[in-house]
Amino acid sequence: MARGGARNRSGPQPDEQSGRSEQRGVVFTALPAEGYRGGVPEFPLPDPLDREIEVWEEAWATPQAAAWSVQPWRWRTVAMWVRWSVRMEAEDASAALGNVVVRFADQIGLTPAGLKENGWKIAEDDLAAKRQDKDDEPAEDAEDVRSRFKVVTNGAGG
Repeated sequence: MARGGARNRSGPQPDEQSGRSEQRGVVFTALPAEGYRGGVPEFPLPDPLDREIEVWEEAWATPQAAAWSVQPWRWRTVAMWVRWSVRMEAEDASAALGNVVVRFADQIGLTPAGLKENGWKIAEDDLAAKRQDKDDEPAEDAEDVRSRFKVVTNGAGG
């Protein structure tokens, strides 16, 4: 049995907002909310299935891919997550396989716990929020809209 020292997932995860983490200099790397826009590397495992290539390309559109792009040593782990995720899609997939997929997802930062473990956070997209606020505003004054309706009495036009 292992002894002494910090272990992965031992104790609370660092929290950028806590005073202790601030004292220790914990800073999270912000990942782009809109996802990664760079090139997708070649799938690094042999004999990929079409579905694996599809999931690989989807994974490379995530915010986490921005971090992976500068860490080529992670690409094989991402590919393993892809391969096991595709196998997990089968109806007869086991719970053990599900655990493997979740563990890989944690390692590559695709879960909230994995994001914290890697020291990443997804940046808030301020422009998207402003666009959403603008979309939520009424386009026209309610009085203007009502003025376009025609009053109908007893089923006949007026």
